[in-house]
Amino acid sequence: MGIIGWILVGLIAGIIAKFLMPGKDPGGIIITILIGVAGGLLGGWLGKVIFGVDSIDGFFELSTWIAAIVGSLILLALYRLVAGARHRH
Repeated sequence: MGIIGWILVGLIAGIIAKFLMPGKDPGGIIITILIGVAGGLLGGWLGKVIFGVDSIDGFFELSTWIAAIVGSLILLALYRLVAGARHRH
């Protein structure tokens, strides 16, 4: 999958992650894309390490989308913790 595919998967996975974790986020669309792309990579890596499967197969594979969304949810939660802690101080 090329870089354009990852950006597209990341954009959609980031939007889905924000939809699944509603609330105020201290970031815009660029942060959403970056969290989504990084989340896809994180999800793929975790799938390989924990379950021993190659979860990043292709753009239209369900495993790719599940890995990207789960990774995005993890990174979005971490981002909210870090950004929220900074905002309170």
